[in-house]
This record gives sequence, C-alpha cells and structure tokens, in this order.
Amino acid sequence: MRIIITIVFLLLLVCTSTNTGFAQNSSAFMSKSKTLIQFSGIIMANDSLQPVLYANIWDKNTRRGAVSNSQGFFSFVVHKGDTIRFSAVGYKKASLVVPSDLEENTYSVIQFMQRDTVVLPEAMIYPWPTKEEFRQAFLNAEVPNDDLTRAQRNLEKERMQELALSMKMDGRENYSYQMRQYSASLYSAGQNPHIKVFDVFAWAEFFKALKRGDFKNKNKRKN
Repeated sequence: MRIIITIVFLLLLVCTSTNTGFAQNSSAFMSKSKTLIQFSGIIMANDSLQPVLYANIWDKNTRRGAVSNSQGFFSFVVHKGDTIRFSAVGYKKASLVVPSDLEENTYSVIQFMQRDTVVLPEAMIYPWPTKEEFRQAFLNAEVPNDDLTRAQRNLEKERMQELALSMKMDGRENYSYQMRQYSASLYSAGQNPHIKVFDVFAWAEFFKALKRGDFKNKNKRKN
C-alpha cells in the first residue's frame, strides 16, 4: 500500500513540474509574440510616386487600422506577425506581414500601390423603353419633306420672339445696361431727377405725332 501511495505521489510531482514548465514557456512565447510595434509608413502610387490620400490600412488580426493623411502618412500599433491590408479607391489592394523577428518596437515601410483602372462597357440610352416603341415613334414622326419648310418653321416670328424673351442677358448686355443707367444718373447729378413731363422736346414730338395721326385707331371701320 505504501508503495502505491509513493508511486502516485511521484507521478503527481512529475505532472505538476511539466505543466509549470509548459505554462512558463507558453507565457514567454505569447509575451514575445504580442509585443506592441509602432507601425508607420507612407503609401505612394507606383507609377507617379504621388502620395495616396485617405487610404485604408487595416490589421487583419486585431481588426484595428488607420487612414493615411493628405501626405499619405499613417501610424498605428500592431503586433509581430500581424497581416496588414491596404486599400484605396482607384488602386488594387495590397498586403504585408509584420516580421516576427523585429528587435525594435518600431517598424516603418513605404507601401506602393498599383492603380486599378476600371473600364465600363458601353451603355446606349434611348428615350424609348423598347425597339418596337422606337420604331413606331419613328414611323409616325411628321418630318417636312424639304429644307425650306424646316428653315421657315425655325424662323417664325412668334418662335423667335418666344426665344428672345426666354433668353437672359449676357455679360455684354449687362455691362451696356449698367453703363446707360450710370450715364442717366450723371445727367441729373447735383439736382432733382429729370422728369419727362417737363421736357419741352418730348412735348414737341408729342404734338408732331398728334398732327400726323399716330394715335388714331387704324383698325376702326369707316362709316
């Protein structure tokens, strides 16, 4: 009985020492592998060496990351052996692995990214949903047979007046209008504004028009 108890006691001592040594080795390995590294760098385009603005840098292991600034610079904390992913609009994705044998707690890189040009297929946009509707509208369209009819229709007086009223003044017309307003204000500078009712020349033109019969109703039927 004493022999059995002695054997069990020795086995327990051996197991305890083994587990303790394994735990110490594991904790040392974990502490070494989980050392914090200050990861910094600049992201640049490989064809122009221009900085890549606002690129996404993402640590796949810790799910942490950063965004590059207006000079393409970034900096954040990672661990040894972590996989880092780089992505930006208009560039192909890239990745790298932080070396596990780093002796310092800083790691700097210059990451080049390749441009990703996307060529979209040609898209034809029509005002009709289907080809059948386009064919029907094309066949029912009323097109003048000669160029003269089309030109006369485009130069109709009512149409030209409508277009003239809908168009706004351009820069030249605005400048001319402002200069006329300025000249009119200088004409009566230092005195009361000029009133047409006291203009003798305007009254003379009025009496001349009255004698000519400019104010008579020309459409009035003669008795």
